[in-house]
Amino acid sequence: VQLVESGGGLVQAGGSLRLSCAASGRTSSSYTMGWFRQAPGKEREFVAAIKWRDSFTYYADSVKGRFTISRDNAKNTVYLQMNSLKPEDTAVYYCAAVWKSWGPGLKYDYWGQGTQVTVSS
Repeated sequence: VQLVESGGGLVQAGGSLRLSCAASGRTSSSYTMGWFRQAPGKEREFVAAIKWRDSFTYYADSVKGRFTISRDNAKNTVYLQMNSLKPEDTAVYYCAAVWKSWGPGLKYDYWGQGTQVTVSS
């Protein structure tokens, strides 16, 4: 499966952005999809995930209540709605996929190229 992110950009603190991740190849409904981010000089960190079968969602504590992950299986697309953005949310955001799996420490097999999100103070 190939993943292509879009929707990044520059936004002021308190603003919103919606990231999209378009999947091609096998139907995305059979994949657990995740969003990760990596800020300059920092390790990549988990942001959110949506389960392949029942669309159960899970979030990092740092974004809980501000970000929402969702999926449109008909469009093979996963979204990350980001509200109340903070300067510390600045990072390259990556979409990832793994086949029919769920659980802590999940290893994702497919990654997109990333999209830059910059939040100014």
